[in-house]
Amino acid sequence: MALSISAVLLLLIIVVLLVNKSGLKGLHALVCVLLGFFLASSSVAPTIRELTTNVASMIGNFKF
Repeated sequence: MALSISAVLLLLIIVVLLVNKSGLKGLHALVCVLLGFFLASSSVAPTIRELTTNVASMIGNFKF
């Protein structure tokens, strides 16, 4: 499934506005789920996966 980056950016902007202005409610959560779904099927998904893996391993290496 191909998705243009502009649609992903549009959903991201909507989510940010909804969180900042309205608080996160049921409908807003649905928009967040759709954003995650479309991000997962876009070409950005491997980059996001790699970033989260690297951040998790970096946090795991901290000595407290």
